[in-house]
Amino acid sequence: MAGAAAPKRQDTRKFFENLSGAGKSIAVLTSGGDAQGMNAAVRAVVRMGIYVGAKVYFIHEGYQGMVDGGDNIKEATWESVSSMLQVGGTVIGSARCKEFRTHEGRLKAAHNLVQRSITNLCVIGGDGSLTGANLFREEWSGLLSELVQQGLIDEEAAQKNSELHIVGMVGSIDNDFCGTDMTIGTDSALHRIIEVVDAIMTTAQSHQRTFVLEVMGRHCGYLAMVSALACGADWVFIPEMPPEDGWEDSMCQKLSESRSRGSRLNIIIVAEGAIDRQGQPITSDFVKDLVIRCLGFDTRVTILGHVQRGGTPSAFDRILASRMGVEAVLALLEASANTPACVVSLVGNQAVRLPLMECVQMTQEVQKAMDEKKFDEAVRLRGRSFENNLSTYRLLSYRKADSELPNSTFNVAVMNVGAPAAGMNAAVRSAVRVGITEGHKMFAVSDGFEGFYKGQIKEIKWGDVGGWTGQGGSLLGTKRTLPGKHLEKIAEQIRIHNINALLVIGGFEAYVGLLELSAARDKYDEFCVPMVMVPATVSNNIPGSDLSIGSDTALNAITDTCDRIKQSASGTKRRVFIIETMGGYCGYLATVGGLAAGADTVYIYEEPFDIRDLQANVEHLTQKMKTSIQRGLVLRNENCNENFTTDFVYQLYTEEGRGVFDCRKNILGHMQQGGAPSPFDRNFGTKVAAKAIQWITRTLKESYKGGRVFANSEDTACLLGMRRRALVFQPVSQLRDETDFVHRIPKEQWWLKLRPLMKILAKYKTSYDVSDSGQLEHVSRIRPKETKTSAAI
Repeated sequence: MAGAAAPKRQDTRKFFENLSGAGKSIAVLTSGGDAQGMNAAVRAVVRMGIYVGAKVYFIHEGYQGMVDGGDNIKEATWESVSSMLQVGGTVIGSARCKEFRTHEGRLKAAHNLVQRSITNLCVIGGDGSLTGANLFREEWSGLLSELVQQGLIDEEAAQKNSELHIVGMVGSIDNDFCGTDMTIGTDSALHRIIEVVDAIMTTAQSHQRTFVLEVMGRHCGYLAMVSALACGADWVFIPEMPPEDGWEDSMCQKLSESRSRGSRLNIIIVAEGAIDRQGQPITSDFVKDLVIRCLGFDTRVTILGHVQRGGTPSAFDRILASRMGVEAVLALLEASANTPACVVSLVGNQAVRLPLMECVQMTQEVQKAMDEKKFDEAVRLRGRSFENNLSTYRLLSYRKADSELPNSTFNVAVMNVGAPAAGMNAAVRSAVRVGITEGHKMFAVSDGFEGFYKGQIKEIKWGDVGGWTGQGGSLLGTKRTLPGKHLEKIAEQIRIHNINALLVIGGFEAYVGLLELSAARDKYDEFCVPMVMVPATVSNNIPGSDLSIGSDTALNAITDTCDRIKQSASGTKRRVFIIETMGGYCGYLATVGGLAAGADTVYIYEEPFDIRDLQANVEHLTQKMKTSIQRGLVLRNENCNENFTTDFVYQLYTEEGRGVFDCRKNILGHMQQGGAPSPFDRNFGTKVAAKAIQWITRTLKESYKGGRVFANSEDTACLLGMRRRALVFQPVSQLRDETDFVHRIPKEQWWLKLRPLMKILAKYKTSYDVSDSGQLEHVSRIRPKETKTSAAI
């Protein structure tokens, strides 16, 4: 990839150097309930604002601070947001403010802003906070006229500050805002819940207990549903989809069946706002008493409460909030009197801007649908990601009786290939259970292609994969062996076991292996079966997919370690850490980990560098260290340059920084590959594998002719990847041209666009291509239809 000619879209790209913030003032506030990641958003707004030449102000204590004015509104500096990235909650404070709901309160707030010429507001909060901001904007010119009449400001000030621009970012752990896939704080709250569930499972196992866990979500069941999906809970109660009448018997029957199949524990998750079909609350105590009364199981209740709001933000929330913060400043710079107040958010992997009030109205419609007991409508309005989570949970948790299963005579094999990645087991569990539900006989292949040719293949049943979601590594066993040299033996095993379709979950070797198998179809009829690959590797280096199972867990490991390493030096003199990450030649972990950990510089193979760059970086860091900043963080991808090794970089920084800072180095190594999978990886693995099996079922039906399966067209050997906003099935043969096989990376990688963002937040002058930034869209109610090759995430 290095040295490749730049793509010829030079003329269409627009760079934000043309967007200047000179003469503008931006204020940032956090309002409503706090959420982890708010600080990362504040930091990004402040640094991006200063970078474009604007003045940036903190408004402390939310709208209360805006109404009270005085010291609550302070100018922010670059250093004032240093080292707040890893802090949970909100450093600038948040409060629920009754006064701002009154006209007098808003008049005071307007006066306080005009005095400082602040006409750009960035509000981080929930739908209440954002609705308040919109009302404030609508009243703005009226408020200014009143202030002029009362003699508090003059005509000139009113003229100069005549337009108020507002951009919102949704900070809410409930993920209850329509139009956005994830709100800031949701992923971190899931981390807290899953940590607790994993811990509770071990004690429940010991005592054969049933645990009823109550999680937050007064009006939204997202946290309950995704945590149920991520830990394989037996039952979940959410406000949007109350259980059918008579659920008490069905639930008790399901719990007792799972015990009779050998399970020693049950987990039931209850959202705090759970209701039944009549709108009556279903409380955790009610559920506990029911289980004790009907089944006599030893049952305990755990209410997670405010633990879910606390703790450090996850890597995902830091990246989401940093991307959104920069996007918010761009939206404010581009705003005019005619643009509606907007919300910046992510849909899939893409930044979007949506009209604030459209999102708020849609969010309120969900509540209305629930009040009117139109529950299917409520789920639909929540959005595709919510609907998908719900349908996947239903597929996996309710085992149908054998008589209810569709009658299929197909045998489907599942295997792991390549290095282990956290989340592989969740994907295998999902594949096995969905396959059984679709009527197939599922086979597990141990130890990758090596186990395949040696015949390590056995049938795997529903109960065999119980409790797999939270396990790290690969329980099936995985090897890096490629199939090319063993085609004859593999074909023989497919014949012996009569395998009709193959699901491969793995990394780059899985991709190359699938290419080799599909290329051998001319020679061996046995390979003329539907084959699909799901990417699972910490390196995230698979063409055809923006993300891979396992990379989120690795990012969290890197981020946590960087936090600890930075903290290890607190109280000592100024120190710079040089940290080496994994990833082969792919710089994803280093770059995105650097963005999440607040790195000063990140060295990767995809962006070649020479000794002059190294020298410029050292000088830049030296200048920074002469201010109040105490810590420096430099990340280096393991293969970014064969001569500029981690030792070399360490020695260079040590020598050049002498007298200003000292250096330490760390090689993170295999800790990036281990550990329990993050909620994101469990959820992603579960959903992607379920989609893959549904594709296999469709393709098997289409290619079953004359009593046998025969599939040799290129679209029957696919990779299922996430591309921007959708999951897409792509023939592996078409991905060949997109791959650099020597360095095992895709030729084009979306995350390289995040590099300038990281540099801006580290105070480098750089050019930032904003042609990919969010365009204003509308919240759509009509869904694009899912096609054979593409599905929602």
